[in-house]
Amino acid sequence: MKLKITVIIPTYNEAENLPKLVSAIFSLPLPDLKLLVVDDNSPDGTGKIADELAQIHPGRISVNHRVGKLGLRTAYLEGFQLAIADGAQAVGQMDADFSHDPKKLVEMAAALESADVALGSRYVPGGSVDEQWPLWRKALSAFGNTYARTILGLPLRDITTGFRMWRRETILGMPLERIQSNGYIFLVEMAYMAYSLGYQFAQVPIYFADRRWGKSKMSLKIQLEAALRVWQVKWHFRDLRKNGVAARRQAA
Repeated sequence: MKLKITVIIPTYNEAENLPKLVSAIFSLPLPDLKLLVVDDNSPDGTGKIADELAQIHPGRISVNHRVGKLGLRTAYLEGFQLAIADGAQAVGQMDADFSHDPKKLVEMAAALESADVALGSRYVPGGSVDEQWPLWRKALSAFGNTYARTILGLPLRDITTGFRMWRRETILGMPLERIQSNGYIFLVEMAYMAYSLGYQFAQVPIYFADRRWGKSKMSLKIQLEAALRVWQVKWHFRDLRKNGVAARRQAA
């Protein structure tokens, strides 16, 4: 099954990475794949580079220029709307810093034949994190996932992963206007919403590499905010979870 795929790539100061990433993605055996770059007015000129790449690859790259650093939530929600309006049958999410291996997009697209959403997972058999990470960072990442999974009651092994692919119908079936988070907890919120609605997940093992170029945007403040926000997510979507559990029991 061939899907028309649009991969959304939010950018802020990714001038070093973007040309290399575009080259790697367009070398994949996915001829119907397009890219949507959502740039938050990067001071390093990433937006201009994205425009130049769009000219080099006409019809395959779109650029959404925003006025400033407006956050991950709005970047993706705007991106979903644009991709769906453009006729995408599947929509991907990935970082621009090569922490997500572009080659895995092929496996994730194939997984959508039997699932509503494919997650690139560091914590299923075959998945792993950067070998150069210090022990404390590996422990913090694993704990963050276990913490959120336990509170939310999710069977998914990696709910903070930013490497995902959604079927068009799944996105259209989710009340995305209810999403409130504007940091990385946005990723947890989307996964929890989809699971609560009864959508089926595929968990594709990935190797999560540290960024090759540039500076990481993750901070302790962001991680602490995410830990607190998990409880708010559980409360905010309690109605969806109740209905979703009832639907799964009925189906069983």
